[in-house]
Parts: sequence; C-alpha cells; structure tokens
Amino acid sequence: MSAGLDGRGSSMSASAGDREAGSPLDGAKEEISGPTCSGENSKHDSAVCTGNSEIKSRAVVKYSAAPPPTSYALLQEKTDLKLPPANWLRENPQLGSAGTTILGSSSKSKPFSSFGMAYDFIDCIGDDVDVVSDSENIKKLLKIPYSKSHVSMAVHRVGRTLLLDELDIQELFMRSSQTGDWTWLKEFYQRLIDQKWQRKKKSKEHWYQKAILSKFLYYSINGDGAAEPVPDHLNEGEEEDGAEELSSSWPTTFTSTQSDAVESDAPKQESVPVDSKFALGQVTSVPKEQNLPMLFNEGENSQGLRNDFVRNIMWTFEDIHMLVGSNMPIFGGGRYPAVSLRLRDNNKPINILTGIDYWLDNLMCNVPELVMCFHVNGIVQKYEMIKTEDIPHLENSTFSTRVVKDIAQNILSFLKSNCTKEGHTYWLFKASGSDIVKLYDLTTLCEEAEEEKCQNPFTLPVAVLLYRVASNLMLKARQNRKHYGTIRTLLLNCVKLLDQERHPQIIASAHYMLSELFQLDEPPQEEGGESLRAAGSEDSYSDEDREEEEEEEEEDAELTEDSDENSSYSSCSRPQDDSKAVAVIRSVGELSVPEKYKSTHQIRPSCAFPVSQDKEEKCRHVLSYVLKGLKAVDGTIKKESDLPAADPNTPIPLKYEDRSAIGACTAETGISVREREGPLEADQKHLTRSGMIPGSWQHRMKLQLFLKASKAYYVLSDAATNLLKYGRALRYIKLSLQCYDAYSSVSGTLHPQVLQFHSQCLSLCGDIQLMLAQNANNRAAYLEEYSYQTKEDQEILHSLHRESSCQAFNMATDLAMDPEYQLFVSSKCYEAGYELLVSEALKDHASDQLAQVLKRLGNIRNEMGVYYMNQAAAMQTEKEVKTSVSIAEQEMWKKSFAFFEKGMKDFEAIGDRTNTALLLCNTGRLMRICAQAHCAISADQSRGEFSPEEALYYNKAIDYYLRAMRSLASRESHPAVWDSVNWELSTTYFTLATLLQDYAPLSRKAQEQIEREVTEAMMKSLKYCDLQTESARQPLYQYRAATIHHRLASMYHSCFRNQVGDEHLRKQHRSLAELHYSKAVCLFLSLKDAPCELLRTLLERVAFAEFTMAGQSSSAAKLKSLTGAIEIMTETRSAFQLIHNELLEEQIELSEPDPAESAECPDVNSGPASGLNLHEVMKLIGVFEPSFSFLLLQLIKLMTTMKRKPSNKDEELLKTYKNVYSKLLRAEKNAPLLSRVKLHIELLQQLTPQTGSDDTGLHS
Repeated sequence: MSAGLDGRGSSMSASAGDREAGSPLDGAKEEISGPTCSGENSKHDSAVCTGNSEIKSRAVVKYSAAPPPTSYALLQEKTDLKLPPANWLRENPQLGSAGTTILGSSSKSKPFSSFGMAYDFIDCIGDDVDVVSDSENIKKLLKIPYSKSHVSMAVHRVGRTLLLDELDIQELFMRSSQTGDWTWLKEFYQRLIDQKWQRKKKSKEHWYQKAILSKFLYYSINGDGAAEPVPDHLNEGEEEDGAEELSSSWPTTFTSTQSDAVESDAPKQESVPVDSKFALGQVTSVPKEQNLPMLFNEGENSQGLRNDFVRNIMWTFEDIHMLVGSNMPIFGGGRYPAVSLRLRDNNKPINILTGIDYWLDNLMCNVPELVMCFHVNGIVQKYEMIKTEDIPHLENSTFSTRVVKDIAQNILSFLKSNCTKEGHTYWLFKASGSDIVKLYDLTTLCEEAEEEKCQNPFTLPVAVLLYRVASNLMLKARQNRKHYGTIRTLLLNCVKLLDQERHPQIIASAHYMLSELFQLDEPPQEEGGESLRAAGSEDSYSDEDREEEEEEEEEDAELTEDSDENSSYSSCSRPQDDSKAVAVIRSVGELSVPEKYKSTHQIRPSCAFPVSQDKEEKCRHVLSYVLKGLKAVDGTIKKESDLPAADPNTPIPLKYEDRSAIGACTAETGISVREREGPLEADQKHLTRSGMIPGSWQHRMKLQLFLKASKAYYVLSDAATNLLKYGRALRYIKLSLQCYDAYSSVSGTLHPQVLQFHSQCLSLCGDIQLMLAQNANNRAAYLEEYSYQTKEDQEILHSLHRESSCQAFNMATDLAMDPEYQLFVSSKCYEAGYELLVSEALKDHASDQLAQVLKRLGNIRNEMGVYYMNQAAAMQTEKEVKTSVSIAEQEMWKKSFAFFEKGMKDFEAIGDRTNTALLLCNTGRLMRICAQAHCAISADQSRGEFSPEEALYYNKAIDYYLRAMRSLASRESHPAVWDSVNWELSTTYFTLATLLQDYAPLSRKAQEQIEREVTEAMMKSLKYCDLQTESARQPLYQYRAATIHHRLASMYHSCFRNQVGDEHLRKQHRSLAELHYSKAVCLFLSLKDAPCELLRTLLERVAFAEFTMAGQSSSAAKLKSLTGAIEIMTETRSAFQLIHNELLEEQIELSEPDPAESAECPDVNSGPASGLNLHEVMKLIGVFEPSFSFLLLQLIKLMTTMKRKPSNKDEELLKTYKNVYSKLLRAEKNAPLLSRVKLHIELLQQLTPQTGSDDTGLHS
C-alpha cells in the first residue's frame, strides 16, 4: 500500500494546488484578541469511525482571535476568480490575518511559532502536553509515509513536551552567505546529505494558484461589510505588530505545502543577527513581586516569539496531547455551525495527501463538514459538502485513519526516545524522494564546528522558554517540592545555553531562582528525603539506553522499491551520514507499523533534587548561585577599574574606645538601625555607588541576591553556633550583616520582613559574642576560624563592596580579646534588634520574636551584672590590706546593680517569673558581696565587730531572696531555681547569725539583744533547711542544720555559764542547750562524714555536764551527773570509729604506692588524710584524753568514798573504770595517731556495756 501511495504522491508533487487548499492561512497574523466564539471554545469530542476501528479525537479551543463564524457567500456559477474583489487584501477579522497579507510576503510557519504558543500557555509546557506546533507541521509529519516531499524540522525538548518548528534549510543557507551564522551546517549538509544543493524556484503556476485562492476567500466573505476598514477596537499595539509583520525576518510562501520555499521580494533585516531579534514581553522571576519587565531593549524587533495563530487548540489525538496553532478560516452555514471552505481545480482529482490534510484540519478545529468549491481555470463550477468522517473514504484519496494514528504514535515515540537533552536543538530531516528519516543534534554539531562561536538562532528562544517554564513551576513549587528537581534541570540547561555577556538578566535571574530552590528555613525532612537523591544528569531527562538503530546495517537494503524514481533529488544513502545522526528511521514504511517505535523512556523521570540534608552544603550551593548571579549583574554595570578598589582580604580595623569610656562608647558606636526603616527619598534619585539606576533590573536583582546571601550566611552562622565553632559563626554573621549592609545601601525602603530578618541576625550576633565572652580559653582557635575565608566568600564580598563600604556592623562583628567588651557588644546587638522590633515599621509584627529578643536582653544584662559582680568580688579578694571600700569597687557594684535591674524589667515585660527570680537571686548575691566589703577591720588587722553596714546589706540580700521566692510562688513552678533561692536564703540567714555570734557588736547592743537576733536568724536559716527533699543539697542542709543546733547549744551553754541570778532563765538556757546538743549529735551521727564536728559537739556536751556537776553538792547527784557525762563520752566511740576508718584507708593507700607516685612523694606520712583535718583531730584528742581521765578519776573517787555498801554491779563498774583509767594513764603519749585512736575505741567499748548504753549501730 505504501509504495502505491508514495507513487501517487510523488506524481502530484509538481502540482501547486493539490495541498495548498488544505492550509489557506498558514502565515496568518494574530488579529483580534477579543471574546472567543462560544461554539469554538466549547469542548467537543469526536470519534471518527473508519470501518471497524475508531479514532478518538478531542479538540478544545484555548484561544481564538476570530469573531464568531458567519456564513460564507455562495458564489454564482461562472464567477471569475481571476478578477480581484473590491475588498481584496483588506484586513478582515473573518479571514484572520489573511486580510492584510500582501501576496507572497507572509511567512509560512514561522521558525519560532511553537515558542510563541508555549509562552502563552506556559502552564501546559513541560508536563501536560506532548507536542506544541503549527498544525501544518503536524500534518507534514503524519504524511511522511505517503509523501516524497522533504521534511526539515527543529525539535526542542522542555520537560516531557516537544516543540516542533519548520527549519527552512534553504532560507538558513541564504542567510548564512550574508551573516556566516550557519556556515557549519551548510558545509555539513553539502558534505553528507546533498552535494549539489542549489536554490529551487517556484513555478508561475504556484503564484497563479495562490492568487485565485486569496481572491476566492475574499469573495466568500458574506454581507455588505465585506470591504469594511479595520475595526476600531483593534488597539495600537496590535496595529504596530501588524506593520512589523509585513517585514518578516524569514519570509516564505503563502502556504507550506511544497518542498521548496520561495525567496520573497519583501524587505528583510538581514543585517541584524537573528539572536538579538527576539524579545520577550515578560520574564517572571519568583517571587511574583520581582517581575523582570524586559529582557532586551524595548526598541528591538519583537516578532518571532509572538503567538501569531488565529486559534490555539488543545488537541488530543488518541493518547497524544498536542497544543496546535491553526489559521484555517471557519465559516458558518448548512446543518452545522461551522464548515471549512476549500477551492479545488476540477481537472485535478483529490489525492491522498490532500485528503489527509483536509481531514486533520477539520479534526484539529472541531469542524464537522467541509465545503468544496470546484473551478476550471478560475471560473467557479459547483459546490460540494462533505462530512469530516467521510473524508478518508473519498474516491482517489482513501486512507486508513488507524494507520495515521499509528504514524503519529510512532513519530512521537521516536522523537521522545531520541530528543533527550533539554536545551539542545534537534533536526529531523528527510530529503526529497528519500525513505530515510534522520535526527541530528544540531547543538552538538555546532559545538564540534571549527568556528570560534557558532550561532544557533534557536538558542535564545529555547533558553527563555526553559526559564519561563521554570518560573511557572516555581510558583507551584511553593506548595509541592516534587517540582524542585525539574526546575533545577530547566534552569541549569537555560544557563548553559546563554552567553553571559549578551543575556546577563536571564542568567542572573536563573541563578537567583536556583538559589531559591534551597529552602534554608525549613526543618529537615523526616521521611528520609525521597526528593534528595540525585537521579538523572543535569541536562537530560533520562539516562537509559536510547533506542538507536544499529549503524552498521546496510542502508540500501532498507530502501523501498519505488524510491529509485526520485533518486535524482538527493544522494541520501551514504553510510558516513549515520555517524552524525542521533537516530535513523530506515524506511518511512516502518512508521505505519503499530508500536514499531515504542519509547522505553519515562515520560517524566524523577528529576530528583540532589540536596544534602547538611545545612552547610545547602548554603554553599546557594552562595555559589548567588555569586554567579552577582557576577552576571556586575558585568552589566561598570568595569572593576571604574570603582574604588576594595580588597576583600583586608580586614577593616575597628577603633576601640578606652575601656573607662565605655559609657561614651555606647552612645557613639551603638548599632543604630532606626533611621534606615523609612524610604530613602534621596537614594531614589541618584545612582548607587556602582552606578546602578534605582528601579532597573540590575537594582532589583542585586537586592534579591544580597538578601539571599545574607540569609545563607545567617544559616551557616547558626549551624556553626550549634557546633560551638564560635569563631566561624562570627565570621559568617559578619558576612551576613555585610550583605545586609549592601542591601540596605541600595534599597530605597526596607520591607518589614527584611527588618525582621535583620533583627534575627543581630540577635544571633549577640549570642555569638556572648558565647565568645564565656569561652575565653579557646580564643586562639576562635581567632583562627574567624580569619579563614573561602575564595567564594571573598568574591561575594568584592561584589558587596561595589555597592557599600560594608562597615556599618564592624563593631558588632569584630573578634575582640576583652570579655567585657564582647559582653558590651552583645548587649548592643540585642538592643539594636529590640529597637527594630518596637519601631513603627514592625510594631504590628513579630510578637514572638520580640519576646525572644527581650529574653536575650534580660540574659545579657544578667551576664553583665554577674561579670561586674565577679570583678568586685575579685577586687575584694586581691586586697592585701582590708581598708575602706574603694571607688572602683563601688563603681562595679553600681554597674552590676543597674544591669540586674534592667534585666529584671526585660523578664517582667514578658512575664518570665523564673528568670526574674534568678536575677533577684543574683542581686541578693551582689548585696552579700557589698556586705563582705564593709566588714570592719581593727587596728591590728583582725576582724572587728559586725558593722551596721554589713547588717544593712545582708538584710537587703534577704529581701531580694524573699522577692525571688514570691516571684516563683511555689516549688512546682521551677524546682531547680526554687531550691537554689531557698539555699541562698538559708545561707544568708546563717552567715548573718554566725557573724553576729562570732563578732558580736557589743559596743552597740546589749548581749541579750544580740542573742535574740542570733537565735532569730539561726531559726530562720533552719526553717529554710530542706531536710526532707532528696537532692544533691540534702547532706549540706543536714550539716548546716547540725551546725545551727551546735551553735545554738554553744550559745545557750555560754549563757548558762555566765548567767547569774535569774534561776528560771538559767534552767531555760540549760534545757535549750541540752535540746540543741542532742539534735546536733543526731544530725552529725546521720552524716557519717563529719567525725570532728561530732566529737567536738560531744566534748562540749561533756563539758556542759561537768559544769552542771560542779554546782552540785550531794554525792548522789554528782554521781548521777558523772555517770551521764561518761555515757555521753562513750558516744564519741562512733566518731573515733569514723576517724579510725579514714586513717586506715589512708594507710592502705600509702602501703601499696604506685612506683611513680612514691618517687614523687617521699614524705607520705606527713600528708594529711583525705577529707580529714589531722590537726583538728589531734586538738580534739588533746581535749578528749584529759576530760576522759578526769571523769574516770572523779567517778572512781566518788564510788570508793561512798558511805553505802556497794552492790556487785557497782563493784564491777568500779573495777572497769579503774582498768580503763589505768590503761589510759599508761598509754604512750607519742604513739602514732592510728594506735591512739584504736586504744580510745577499745576503752570506750569496755565502758559501753557497763553503762547500758545501746549504741551498737554506731560501728560503721
């Protein structure tokens, strides 16, 4: 079947009329973008039945410039079409742009017609649509197996969409002789395809047929208004476009049916390079506010990229979705609302090519019927009406619709399988009379060419389309990250195609969008990041093996039998040809075989977004794109030499103020930001430092890039802070603030969100300076991190210096060596951030951020308060001679107190009760330091009496601690802080009481009053000793409580000794002393690690018993007192046991010394026991031994001189006492401490059962 059809097709090739009627308005100009016809705009599904098969076709008009169809004028028989009608060549909306077409000057399918459609329907591109093309190109492809005509088309891939455009090789070669652009292609064509290439001329018959078709259409316009002038509502811009249209850059014939194109006599603009002629109305940058209005100079010719079709139709043919441009005039009439009108020579029968033409045109435009007007030599003969579904069955032009469907699917699969690289221009070529279809990659051929810079006119439109599709997807990507990989691929390919010198704006904008793909502020993905794997190369949508035919096959065997007829057209079977072709269809007959070319490719492969979860890597990607964008912008403004040189490697020195003048420094070097909030009117009128015009695309692009860089450096700084790399963090925040400085120096107004971000930067800078102040030990490492700089950072800084000196934040970001200055800088950063947030511009935004900054402010003020408080404490410690309080100390107190006060206000402003309590607690500590500084020193440098100033400050401290307790309200609110305040309060009361007791101000107060005050303070301290709660402080509380009881007991003991007269008071003091001694002993016993304190308390208690005995007269009372004293003395056994255990442990440690240690410490025995004060132990033993001897001696004396007869028990006791007493007397005074302690334990053990005292639990 194929051979016969091909033969018939070729025999008709000389006829001008057989296919021209199928495309009467091929080059029609866009006319009226008014309301579309409701009939045309409606969705219409048509199923075309052919025998037992059915073809699914559905067409939806997306756009129509034509008015609603009106009925055509039925011409009278014998009408002579050679005579022009009155309205000929006048513009008429019914004919679309055919109205103003000067015969022969309208271009046929424009070289970039698919791009114009793609720009208008950018939403469909890349995903929803398989093919975008002129309807003529679609028809030409589907007729390949039936026709011997040559096919030459440019194919471009954008996502899963293919853009098809006629590539008029002969027109290109005519141009190349003048411009030299396509010389490489011409040479390639002549060498491999057609050595005898020459321009072919159109016949006179061709022009004759064109003329009568044009006149026929004008005659067919119905009604009186046939010759009306241009409608008024056509706007001026469209008129201008119409005028420009007449000087088409690649003019060709009226229709596109012949294999040859005609050189037009119309004026051409050959001298203008094609690359520079295509303008773009609007390139959308993301986000929407920053639209880039013009890519090129407005005066340049804007033709070529406009959508010039009367109709744009979304045509679904079986499973292929196509966006088609059509200029076919549609008329109303007959039984249907729409018909197409055709003119046929009655002497020439309709052939299969014309039939397919008519059928496809009607399917694409949803036209159910066609009206055929037959003529003989221009004289109208008759009309005939044919239904669209009947066209495939017309006599002489029968064809199978199912085969046409298979051809469409095969061609699409072939192209999709082989046109894989985005941004590349592919060339689908079939020579006249050949059966072989070849696909070349012109981009690769161009790169291989020897010329310096080969020009490909498609480069710019492709790049712009890639850019626009990416921009469009970017808007969707806000909701769906799955688009990110696609956008990245589109943009990288776009940038690859463009020359930075010629198209800096698209390049800058593309790099900005690439940087925008990296969301720096989003949390890391939980689900293992399905979109974060690199799949697919940058420029290709598939890495699978392509379906290539084996190049070694012999071509001659593949040619169909009838191809010899036309072998004179070209010599197309040379084997070397294949080495350059990407893919080859060996025979056009293959296209009719169902699923012969089945694409193995994914329609939309997962263009995953290769992004690491590592924040630093993300930011580095962003900064590399920002830098490329900045370079593109900078290249368009001024050359480097025109600017003051700014070496990014040279740090700008920061002038330090004298430390004593920090108050003045605060006023002078504060980080002021308020004056930058409003619009800077002056800036709007003047060029920026580098010479940019405010409002220009460079200006807007730089703002976006500076801000993006600032954000990236902020994230890097934050990440470094989390890693405790504070030097690196400070370097990054410095760069971030320098980017912001450059941004604000070129920006007229600062958006609230930008100010908010700036506040965050200042807060982070404050955090870093605070951490540097607190980690002074690692300063050398931090300095090394801070000084390091990457080449990329240097280049970005260099770009920043073109717009700004970048010195506004030097104070904030300098690495100082002085912690005090760092704290000061940190507070200034927070203050500046706070001022921004409460300014007019931001007062209605960012309440959360304000709370955070206030918290930081409170914290830094606390830190500074603590710093000055510690300075004051250090001054106190360093003083060799304690004199009166120095001025410097008082200054430190004042500063510290002022910072604590401010900090409290900050925390109160946000209702932070816990931190308020902490600051009150710190203020209490400051008061205690003030109290310590005021202690009185007597002439001999010994501690004087407790002074009233000390009392005042201690009481102030107590007030602050009580306020802190009230701020917290209960322990549940914050147990740790509550416990801390509780401890400090107890400590302050205890210190106050101790000082009052030890250095009693007897010169000012009576003894009784002091005793009352001491008791009161001690009892309050005891009240805050939390003995129940299990915590790390519990043993400390127990020790303190024991000490308080011991001290109170000692005080009452002393009062009892010294009290004369009031017997009732003496009894009271005695009982209180007994009570507190017993409580102290119990608490010390429970502690297990205070043997000395336990021993001292017991010895004091024994002394108290002895003193009581001294005042007794009867021997029975004395005996009772002595027995009681001995019982108390036996309790010391547990204290001695603890001392013995510790001494033993120490001896064991020393008896097996480490060789190295023994060499270092030869005199090990002289060292004190760990945790045991040997001097204190010796002193206490020195008190214990005589006291024990005295008690035993008195008992022995008393028991032997008793008048009553002693019982057996008494005799036993006496014997034991004598035995113990004798051993004690005979004990060697110079014996080692351990043996003496052991002896005491044995002696006390002997007494224990005799006294009946149950202390078996004290042996631990």
